[in-house]
Amino acid sequence: MSDAAIVLVVLALGTYAMKAAGPLVLGSRPLPTRLQSLVDLLPAALLASLALVSTVGEGRALVADARLVGLVVAGVALWKRAPFVVVIVAASAGTAVARLL
Repeated sequence: MSDAAIVLVVLALGTYAMKAAGPLVLGSRPLPTRLQSLVDLLPAALLASLALVSTVGEGRALVADARLVGLVVAGVALWKRAPFVVVIVAASAGTAVARLL
């Protein structure tokens, strides 16, 4: 078995064990309110961090290029509560203009 296959199997088993541990530990008890509100925020924080890392990360270096402009434009559009299509078009236009300059 290759190293990649072993890593994949170990990660799959670890994920399954972590998902199974929640109901086993908590049983039928709900999470405390403060913890539930934190858990509700985790997907958005993870997505934002992945977007930022994929935008400014280039190997082990940080790169500020046109992609960063597009991310900032998208962030401003989301902050202004623009529709999703407008966010995508604005981010694309911001990136395109930054690449032209």
